[in-house]
Amino acid sequence: MIVTRLELVDYRNYTTASFRLTAGTTAVVGDNGQGKTNFAEALGYLSTLDSFRGAPTDALVRIGADTAIIRATVLQDDGREVLVEAELSRTGRSRVLVNRQRLPRTRDLLGVVRVTVFSPDDLALVKEGPAERRRFLDDTLVSLALRYDAMRLELDRIVKQRNTLLKQANGRLDETLGITLDVWDAKLAEVGDQFGHARAVLVAKLGPMVQEAYEHLAGVATPVELRYEPGWRSRGLAAALAEARADDVRRAQSTVGPHRDDVELIVNGMPARTHASQGEQRTLALALRLGAHRLVTERTGSAPVLILDDVLSELDAGRATALLGHLPVGQVVLTTASALPEAATPDATVRIVAGSVSQPGGTVIDDDHPTQ
Repeated sequence: MIVTRLELVDYRNYTTASFRLTAGTTAVVGDNGQGKTNFAEALGYLSTLDSFRGAPTDALVRIGADTAIIRATVLQDDGREVLVEAELSRTGRSRVLVNRQRLPRTRDLLGVVRVTVFSPDDLALVKEGPAERRRFLDDTLVSLALRYDAMRLELDRIVKQRNTLLKQANGRLDETLGITLDVWDAKLAEVGDQFGHARAVLVAKLGPMVQEAYEHLAGVATPVELRYEPGWRSRGLAAALAEARADDVRRAQSTVGPHRDDVELIVNGMPARTHASQGEQRTLALALRLGAHRLVTERTGSAPVLILDDVLSELDAGRATALLGHLPVGQVVLTTASALPEAATPDATVRIVAGSVSQPGGTVIDDDHPTQ
């Protein structure tokens, strides 16, 4: 799958802009604050229907406009050309079209465009709390098979309903509430066991790929492990929920299940979150993305678009050169505010200046700002 063209209308700092992308590597260069990450965010949005920066939809619409449009021409592996359009509204009532036909549900777009994004914020995968790592695993599962999106949504729905019931108990569970809680426990156990198993299988397959990516970047053999070992999985979620019921009622929340799990990241036998250096943590975060990208490519037979947003500024010269020397096969978009290193040999270069595109065939050719 290749995105051959991306058009933006009233998106972030863009009034109108058009990007032509190559099947190989496209370098997007420009000073800070010009719109490089906005471009990367728009392309990533078509894959997940979310901003990888965590921004709400209304923040994606240009100030002064009511709606924004992201339009992409996608060349599928079988040679078919697909036009994908997302119209984002400040009111939150967005819509998605494929080949000019509106999708009944916006989430039906998932899988039409696959994108892997690495940004400086991905350091949170290693340094921050479990929620970041859970989202990484679950987003990877959805990229592998769309059924996991429905399973994730169902799990979230059940946990919310169960938590509402626990709050209603107000610390004391009568017979009626107990019977209702039994029903939600059964639902949570069924979906939770399935989702936990899927995560465990994913981690087992992903671990060796992350290890290999890390060693390519670091240039030295380094033991790297991913561990997903929640205590409830050994005895089943139904038993774990029964054991935790009194505590759940007292705390008015569901304390065990996939929604509370973590993935341990181990480098050189020690927890990366507390013992790894900043450089090791950043290398591991990038290795996680590259490992997931490789797994999705191998399992689906189609490489996602790989977006490396300002990654070169976050790596030392050795790791940056190693990354550029081990870019995966497929379409790569590399954004940078600095001059490209000698190891970078992009097939096309785009310069962005204040939301305008300087590119042959693009919106604006700006001779006063030559490509770096």
